Amino acid sequence: MPFIRRAFIAVLSLAALSVFAPLHPIGDAMAQSAVAALVAKPLSLPDMALGPAKAPVTIVEYASMTCPHCAAFEQNVFPMLRSKYIDNGKLRFVFRDFPLDIKAAATSMVARCVAGEDAGKYFDAVQQLFKAQDELMEHTTETLTLIGKQQSGMSEQDVEACIKNQAQLDRLQADQNFAIETLKVDATPTFFINGERVKGAISFEELDSKIKSLLKR
Repeated sequence: MPFIRRAFIAVLSLAALSVFAPLHPIGDAMAQSAVAALVAKPLSLPDMALGPAKAPVTIVEYASMTCPHCAAFEQNVFPMLRSKYIDNGKLRFVFRDFPLDIKAAATSMVARCVAGEDAGKYFDAVQQLFKAQDELMEHTTETLTLIGKQQSGMSEQDVEACIKNQAQLDRLQADQNFAIETLKVDATPTFFINGERVKGAISFEELDSKIKSLLKR
């Protein structure tokens, strides 16, 4: 385990990940339709999404794996959203990483390594990682190794290689820069609901109301 810890510190140093700090405040210059087009633009990392691409409503969430409000949404709101709207094809839900710190970046990378290109497996990994958020904050590498092993049989060496993957880190950084500079994301969670930006914690009741309104159009 010390070897992984040294690799983690070396690769995900504060200097290397300084770009993950928000750069400037949110603006409202773009029309909602233009924002929706930009949100739908392909990024460096493939989107992890549940629900059909042609669903009438699309929600894109920008979240950090160390954000308590993001964890609360995942545990308390997302299951109802999935049951009522995603599973029956009315909603497409896209999860995008917006790491606020070093630990969140490492966790995002491991979630991707666990899942590969399997979106269902990715969402399962994210759920487990959010549940273990307190442990991740206190014992990051140990918790990532444990969950990596439980979710996909990853070894300590696999976790080490995952968090040392500079190409993956560069793609994560590029996508976050796009979110900051183009979409004006500066906090987590931030949601785009058919292009409408909603910043901060949101209840299921609020989401339910917005979705029903959009489905009536």
